[in-house]
Amino acid sequence: MTPQKIVARLHNTPLHTDNQLKRVIGPWGLGATAVNNAVGAGIFVLPALVAAILGPSAILAYFVCGLAVALVLTCYIEIGSFVHRSGGGVAYIEEAFGPMMGFLAWVLYSVGFEVVANAALGAVLVDSAATVMPLLARGAPRVIALFVLFGGLAVVNICGVRHGIRISVALTIAKLLPLLFAIVAGILVMHWHELQWVGWPSAKKLGEASLTLFFAFQGIEEALAPSAEIRDPARTVPRAMFGATGALIVLYVALHVVSQGVLGDELAYQTTAPLAAVAGRIIGVAGRTLILAGIAVSIFGSLAGGVLSAPRAFFLAAEDGMLPMALARVHPRFHTPYVAILAVAALMFLLAVSGEFKHLAVMSSASILCVYLAVCLGALKLRYTRDREPGAFRAPSGPMVGILGSAVVVWLLSHSNRDEVGALMGTAAVAIAYFIARRWFLTRAPAATI
Repeated sequence: MTPQKIVARLHNTPLHTDNQLKRVIGPWGLGATAVNNAVGAGIFVLPALVAAILGPSAILAYFVCGLAVALVLTCYIEIGSFVHRSGGGVAYIEEAFGPMMGFLAWVLYSVGFEVVANAALGAVLVDSAATVMPLLARGAPRVIALFVLFGGLAVVNICGVRHGIRISVALTIAKLLPLLFAIVAGILVMHWHELQWVGWPSAKKLGEASLTLFFAFQGIEEALAPSAEIRDPARTVPRAMFGATGALIVLYVALHVVSQGVLGDELAYQTTAPLAAVAGRIIGVAGRTLILAGIAVSIFGSLAGGVLSAPRAFFLAAEDGMLPMALARVHPRFHTPYVAILAVAALMFLLAVSGEFKHLAVMSSASILCVYLAVCLGALKLRYTRDREPGAFRAPSGPMVGILGSAVVVWLLSHSNRDEVGALMGTAAVAIAYFIARRWFLTRAPAATI
């Protein structure tokens, strides 16, 4: 880490390293990546959790989340069509509000979202395995299973990034198979009268369900992280991201309709593996076993990808001087950021042991919603303070998309409980204090490491 790089980072001075990257990502590649990033463990579990809150009217929560994602992504798209730095939302926030807000966004995104979300994936994977092996449901066996899971993935990634990528790619292929099977098979036997509901749910219950469900929608914006490698971003970003959002809403709504139509009121009680219960109702034990295996493979694929990518964010932040330089150490034999991998895997393990899936999912959703709020506000600011290149996307209705996006995000966040709000505020306070102390130290001794 050079003094010049640290000073440039702290004062938000671009180094133009993104100019060395090739723009090769087109609309199909970007859209497919966005859908793949979003479809993970959440949709295998969340239909039951939102049904437990709203009953048959749970379908409304999907449209609330879809509206929120569409509004927020419009703000992402507006900024992404003329801000071409790598980093996605974190880079956009730093562009709009400076390096301190950029670092706070990094903390909320990398720790509050990526680390917590992958801890939730680990928890739901072990919980799904416990439906076959009840011994894993609690106590020491569950802790040991989580330790083996995160420890094993850490070892694989330390031994070489190729191994981690191969596992992630191979398991990603299997991600959509159990979902498509559940939709096709369920449509043939579902009872349409199970979808009927009387009366509208209260705003409080709808907000609570939507905040929980939002875990299944988050991550779609991760596709914009390699912004410096997107071809013709002014055209590619809007086409790809709007298409991905529409596809995601259709997929999730279809899954919930089938689950509700097959299981009826029983859906609310299938809180560990509702899609497996759907398959079991259709073709018996064989179907349930098949879906459970598919769920395990899919969740493990998402988790493997998370353990591969999350430590790199910590590694790069350490290289930029914003985290202790120990996290930037590279293994002398395997040439991987082994300290960052071990640290992130250990943090995921501790969170998975200490919290259940629903609590971790809500914490992850609240963190990413804070980042979304900053992006919406950033889009409003940059609309009037930043010149844009010809042809750059501009959201319709003037500033209304940014205002409505901010309002929906704030409404969703308002349904967090006191513990979640306290955790977010505490994280933000620690991050800001750390940033100020780190900048003070590095500007006086930029070549030093701690």
